[in-house]
Amino acid sequence: MDGAGERQRGPGGLRRFLPVVLLLAAIGGFFALGLGRYLTFAALAENCDWLKDMVARSGALGPLAFIGVYTAVAALSVPGGVFLTVAGGLLFGTWFGGLYALLGATLGATIIFQIARSSFGDVLRRRAGPFLRRVEEGFRENGASYLLFLRLVPLFPFWLVNLVPAFFGVRLRTFVLCSFFGMAPGGFVYASVGAGAEALIDEGKAPDLHIIFQPRVLLPLVALAALSLVPALYKWHQARGKRAVS
Repeated sequence: MDGAGERQRGPGGLRRFLPVVLLLAAIGGFFALGLGRYLTFAALAENCDWLKDMVARSGALGPLAFIGVYTAVAALSVPGGVFLTVAGGLLFGTWFGGLYALLGATLGATIIFQIARSSFGDVLRRRAGPFLRRVEEGFRENGASYLLFLRLVPLFPFWLVNLVPAFFGVRLRTFVLCSFFGMAPGGFVYASVGAGAEALIDEGKAPDLHIIFQPRVLLPLVALAALSLVPALYKWHQARGKRAVS
């Protein structure tokens, strides 16, 4: 066994997995303590007046606390992101609530991206076969297009879209910008639902959280997602033309 192999298996090599262990422990603690019960519309309706009063009295700390909670929930990849976006709309209005939700979601996603990239990215790339190497090459060349597509189409799990770019070498800046802008349309849709949720609470009703799948909302998102792939398709067409000439 060579020295490099020993170093990777030693304490220094194992240290890179410490964030993963801490993350898994935090996720386990979240479910063990039953914190998911607070990330429901029923809990929001029950505590609506108290939350709005706290936000009104806290000044700038209110948005910062909301962003911090959203970041933690997004980083743990537990259910609750949609609920928090609706809550943001209720507490801060459509535009500010949507913006705070986007900041929290992007920060949480970036934490997962960095953990996955530092802990597993190099290992997977070393062991990747020809097919995965071609996929990685595609992500390196068209990472922005692919990531925007994955973020815009509301069918791919949030945690999966955080992991895939990390494994295939997408740059941090590309990940952050494309995550923020790719999640923006859906985020503001849910924040707008939250902005009108107080009337529903007074009537004892719950908002329609499947609004994102209604044609009037989904079709524009799919159109934007298709548009995001145009640069990648153009590069593919150019490369195919060059191969045909040669």
